[in-house]
Amino acid sequence: MAILKSKKIAEMGEKDLTEKKRELQLELSKEMALSEVGGSVKNPGRIKEIRKTIARILTVKSKTSKGKKR
Repeated sequence: MAILKSKKIAEMGEKDLTEKKRELQLELSKEMALSEVGGSVKNPGRIKEIRKTIARILTVKSKTSKGKKR
């Protein structure tokens, strides 16, 4: 799965953001489990990238929900 940038995330809808977040969380848990077991990780920086992308999604969702409440 490709890492998404903030501009691309801002263009996505609420449903797409929720689905993408769920996919990333699943991928993150797989990567974390693989690294915990001691298996060789193909890309060691991948975990950090996934975590940052999830944070970007949560930030955009937070901003849009605050905008709707006002």
